[in-house]
Amino acid sequence: MPWECKTVEDQRREFAQAAMYCKNFSALCREFGITRRTGLKWKERYTACQPLTDRSRKPHTTPTRTPEEVELLILAVRAENPGWGAKTIHRVLERRGCQNLPCVKTVNNILHRYGCISPEESQKRQPYTSFEKERCNVMWQTDFKGEFRMKDNNYCYPLTILDDHSRYSLRIAPRLSTANVVIPVFTEVFQQYGMPDSILSDNGAQFAGFRKGYTQFEKWIIDLDILPIHGRIKHPQTQGKIERFHRTMKHELLNHTEIADIEDAQTKFRLWQDKYNNLRPHEALGMKTPGEVYEPSQRQYESKVKEFEYGGEHHVLKVNSWGYVRFNGWQVYLSETMANQYIEFRTSSDGETFAACYRNFKIAEFDTEDGQLIHRSIARL
Repeated sequence: MPWECKTVEDQRREFAQAAMYCKNFSALCREFGITRRTGLKWKERYTACQPLTDRSRKPHTTPTRTPEEVELLILAVRAENPGWGAKTIHRVLERRGCQNLPCVKTVNNILHRYGCISPEESQKRQPYTSFEKERCNVMWQTDFKGEFRMKDNNYCYPLTILDDHSRYSLRIAPRLSTANVVIPVFTEVFQQYGMPDSILSDNGAQFAGFRKGYTQFEKWIIDLDILPIHGRIKHPQTQGKIERFHRTMKHELLNHTEIADIEDAQTKFRLWQDKYNNLRPHEALGMKTPGEVYEPSQRQYESKVKEFEYGGEHHVLKVNSWGYVRFNGWQVYLSETMANQYIEFRTSSDGETFAACYRNFKIAEFDTEDGQLIHRSIARL
C-alpha cells in the first residue's frame, strides 16, 4: 500500500472501509501493518462515525494541579518582585496564609512554565561557603555600591552598612559623592542602633590607607573602641555578604527601577530596604527575615571620646604634627591622622620588633634593627 502518499487519517479510513467487506480480517490487518486490536479500534470508530485521529492521553481531570487563582497569585508576587525566586515567594505567601499553596518545587515549575525564569537565570545560583559571626553586632560590613547615573545625569553613590550575623540592612545612604560622607552616615547609624565590635570594609580610600597611614574613619572608630578590619586586596570574597547584598539590590531594584534624582533615590532605597529587612525571607536565616533576627547593640554611642590612659609599663610618646615619632633612635611614620596623639611602644620578648599601640589596639609593627615598617595591620591587644 502506498502509505507515504496519504495522511495517517486517510490510511485509517481506507482500512476501516475495506474491513467492512473483507472476509479475512487478520490478513487485512497484516496488509496494513497493524494488530487486530488496533484494526478493531479503527473499524469501531469508523462505524460509530467518530474521528480517526489520535485521542489525547491527557487525563480529563487533574485534581492535584495548583488552583488557577494560586498560580495567578504566585505570578503577581513575582511580577511585583522580579528578583525573588521560588523559595522566597513560597515563604512570603505562606506567611500571608495562602491556601492550597504548592511546594517550592512546584512554585519553581510554575515560574518556568510562564517564562518568568530563563535558563540563564537558573544557572546563576552557585553554592558557596561563607563565614558568619555568632551574634548580631559582632561585625558590620560596609562598602559603596558601584555608582550609577540617575535621570538628572548626576551619579549616585550608595553607601551600605550590613550586620554580618543577621544580614540586616542598617543603612542605604545614597550620596552624590563618596567624599566626607562615611563618618556622618555612621554617626546616624550608631545613634539609632548602637555600635558594633568591629567593622569590615574594603581598602578604598574612604576606609583605609591615607598616605600609607590611617584614615580619619579608622582613627574615629578606634577612639570608639571599634576594630577596623579590611578585606584582602583583590579578594572581594572577604566581604561576601555585602557583595551579595549589592547584587540582590541591583537585581531586585536597580535593574527594574528608574531613579530621577537623589531625593527619589532616598525614597526608593528606603522602601526597598524595608522590604528586604522585614518581608523578604533569607535562606541562610532559615527563611526568616533579617528583621526577625537582628537586635540593636547594647553599646551606646557617645559623641565625646573618652579619655584613655596607658598602663605605664611601656614607653608612651607623642606623635608630631607630620605623623612621625622617634623611638629607639628611629624616626618612624605612623600617620598624619595620629598627629598630637600619644602612642605606646612595646618591644617584643625577643627584642627583634617593636609595636606601636594606640589605645587598646596594635596599629603597626617595626623592625628593631633598622626601624623599617613590617606591617600596618590593626588588631586588638
